Amino acid sequence: MAEAHQAVAFQFTITPEGIDLRLSYQALSQIYLSGLRSWKKRISRIKNRVIKGVYPASPSSWLFVFIATLATMFTRSDPSMGLIAKIQEHLPVSSRSLSVQGQALVSVLVFSTLLWFSLILLLRSCLKLLLSYHGWMFEQHGHVSTTTKIWVTLVRLLSGRKPLLYSYQSSLPCLSVPPIKNTLERYLESVRPLLSGPGFQRMTALAGQFEKTLGNRLQRYLKLKALWSTNYVSDWWEEYIYLRGRGPIMVNSNYYGMDFLYVTPTPIQAARAGNTITALLLYRRKVNSEQLKPSRVPGTVVPLCAAQCERMFNTTRTPGEHMDVLQHWQDSEFVAIFHQGRFFRLWVYSAGRLLSPREIEYQIQRILDDASTPSPGESRLGALTAGDRVPWYNMRKQYFSSGVNKRSLDCIEKAAFFVTLDDDEQGMKGDDPAGNLDRYAKSLLHGKCYDRWFDKSFSVVVYRNGKSGLNAEHSWADAPTVAHLWEYTLATDAFQLGYTENGHCKGEVERSLPYPQRLNWDIPEEVQEQISVSLSVAQALADDVACHVFPFRDFGKGKIKKLKTSPDAFIQLALQLANYRNRKTFCLTYEASTTRLFREGRTETVRSCSKESCAFVKAMESGEGVEECRRLFQLATNKHQNLYRLAMTGSGIDRHLFCLYVVSKYLGVESPFLTEVLSEPWRLSTSQTPVQQLELFDMKNHPDFISLGGGFGPVADDGYGVSYIIVGEDMINFHVSCKRSFSETDSRQFGAQIRQALLDLLSVLSPAKTEVSHEQDKKQQ
Repeated sequence: MAEAHQAVAFQFTITPEGIDLRLSYQALSQIYLSGLRSWKKRISRIKNRVIKGVYPASPSSWLFVFIATLATMFTRSDPSMGLIAKIQEHLPVSSRSLSVQGQALVSVLVFSTLLWFSLILLLRSCLKLLLSYHGWMFEQHGHVSTTTKIWVTLVRLLSGRKPLLYSYQSSLPCLSVPPIKNTLERYLESVRPLLSGPGFQRMTALAGQFEKTLGNRLQRYLKLKALWSTNYVSDWWEEYIYLRGRGPIMVNSNYYGMDFLYVTPTPIQAARAGNTITALLLYRRKVNSEQLKPSRVPGTVVPLCAAQCERMFNTTRTPGEHMDVLQHWQDSEFVAIFHQGRFFRLWVYSAGRLLSPREIEYQIQRILDDASTPSPGESRLGALTAGDRVPWYNMRKQYFSSGVNKRSLDCIEKAAFFVTLDDDEQGMKGDDPAGNLDRYAKSLLHGKCYDRWFDKSFSVVVYRNGKSGLNAEHSWADAPTVAHLWEYTLATDAFQLGYTENGHCKGEVERSLPYPQRLNWDIPEEVQEQISVSLSVAQALADDVACHVFPFRDFGKGKIKKLKTSPDAFIQLALQLANYRNRKTFCLTYEASTTRLFREGRTETVRSCSKESCAFVKAMESGEGVEECRRLFQLATNKHQNLYRLAMTGSGIDRHLFCLYVVSKYLGVESPFLTEVLSEPWRLSTSQTPVQQLELFDMKNHPDFISLGGGFGPVADDGYGVSYIIVGEDMINFHVSCKRSFSETDSRQFGAQIRQALLDLLSVLSPAKTEVSHEQDKKQQ
């Protein structure tokens, strides 16, 4: 009952002499310090709002404008062209209360402030106009035009010296609606290699009919939405693709991130949890204070939208009858912990200060040593978040809306994030390293289906042997945002916080800390029955997923760049080659691209299977000569890079067609063309997880501290999900997933085909190979 004593700030008794107050000064001190911390955070937020509000100017620039205006007045010149005199005439003050000089000074002050605000709006408009220019992206690598050089200089001048995390938000351009004719032309071009002659003619006719009849009507509504909203795609994408889904979000939506491949910084579970929790909270502090540097397109001055960071912590997806809701709280001073079927609340602040890593380890160890048993129904309660959404909504509404269940559920949903202390051991080491990696990925993707809280924005998993990872809910953000968080966490854990020689966290321990609070539940039989049903649904889904993770170390982006091609385009063509060998045919391919060049941008689809990529693959498989393969490879990579650039700059295909489809549903009209387009299965879904903070990792002195990246489940029942991360110059890590229920897909087999395709591409494109081929041709002649 230690926590009960800590909650009492004072006690009183009534005596014949009056009321006797017995104050607990320690408790009152903690209340004072906690309140002080809250006020400091409020002041910091107000300060940041002011700085962002005047960006790209600075608050101090107001003083410069005021002094400059005042100086011109002393030289008997009037930069206001009579406006200062007009302001002075209309001042609501009398000459008795304010001298003529005072009135003039106030007039200059008002004019300077108005001039300053006008300059801010002008600078912001100029920066927004500059960031709307995307010509730089379409220029050939190494050949920068004079226009782009001037543009880069202007963007740097207007960006200021130290922008905050959200400083660029009001200067980012809005996503515009592309012409419907262009979208339909690009769509037909993308499906041309996938359809037979009659099939393509039929689809061309449907597209033409759509454009002439319903399309332009839907387009007008969409343009109206684009004028009114910040981003015409993002809110509908979040709602209809994620929040309206009524099936399990586990596997189908949530994705995972893995620990270092070769290194586990400490084998002590509590210590690893202590440092990991600390690193995540330090990242949250940077987000709240906006001290994180704004993300940019790699190698450029172009900023990316940071809106997704706003809901990173203290966020939960709560179930609804027809649609889920994302709930976000301003702040929370605790995390939710799951261990051996029990839930705990761990306070991570004491007297207004963040606990040290050693103190958090100490508290985690208390949870690990706790011998209490789960209450009835508690151990598998998390299965409700893994199963179908409507039953979870019904249970939550009926049994978790009041009393002890509501209080405990609030602790989980309002927590900064969720932590699972897993009893299993994971990692690559052992007699079967390849199989161990596959099991590690499956564990992070779904666990036991009840030991993760899949509704939380992200759940951290720390295994018994010190290995870690995370599972992220998809609706609030995309993988690059979570990857940035996880990169910082891994680097801070290993290189900044560190461990003692015995593997424990560093720092001192205040042993008077209250015990972690065990959450109490009253779970009736009806809820326990639904838990069993949800668990069976989730378990069937989890058992059907096959994951394969493999590090490719034969070569990396270093050798690929020597071929003067994009590493991403190279890998995508290797995936096309592997897929063709696997299926003996081509399929619709999804590659995720970002649209964060625009405000509140999320993703767009790059249709990687193109006419050019198919021609190259066929040439490879038919044994065409090296020169012809290289020529077709160059055409295919150029096409892929152009498609990627179009997607990034708002000229993609799929988000536009998706929004047109949503408008048609609102209007209650049917479009055979849109219905067919939106029902096409993505049998190959791919995504690259870029390394965004190379400066955090010392690849020379610590080459073993290599991230494995993360992965996701297959999008189609008869398809593959492929995620990859390019690490350093010599390594690419792949994550492959598929469904076991479809007999023709095999994640391990497809992984082997990806590996072979990469080797075959390098063999054909290598200059040495070309020289040998030339010599052989000469000898034959």
